Amino acid sequence: MAARVGGITEDAFTYLSVGTSSTGELATNTTLGAEITTGGLERAAATVTRVTTTVANDTLQLVHEWAATAEHLVRECGAFNLGAAGDMLARKTFGLVTVPNGDHLKLTYKFPFSAA
Repeated sequence: MAARVGGITEDAFTYLSVGTSSTGELATNTTLGAEITTGGLERAAATVTRVTTTVANDTLQLVHEWAATAEHLVRECGAFNLGAAGDMLARKTFGLVTVPNGDHLKLTYKFPFSAA
């Protein structure tokens, strides 16, 4: 936020990625624990919108739907500013989601902001 207000150009966080690690999130994480890079679930550009959680347009929303070309066991997701490497905005782990070959995985990641 400070960079944007100060007129400094930054790469927007518009990419989503999924991975297989169930290791909990840490503030020091800079990557997913085990990012999936093959089989149709590679890091991808998300559809980016602002939605309302409490007040109008207070939440950044990233959405992407992958089509698996292999079976995957997904346990984590992250938001990034580049299609490869780059900076990670956030990482979240969750219970095992099995994505069979030929199936789809749709991820919605929301980032609420407040003025307080």
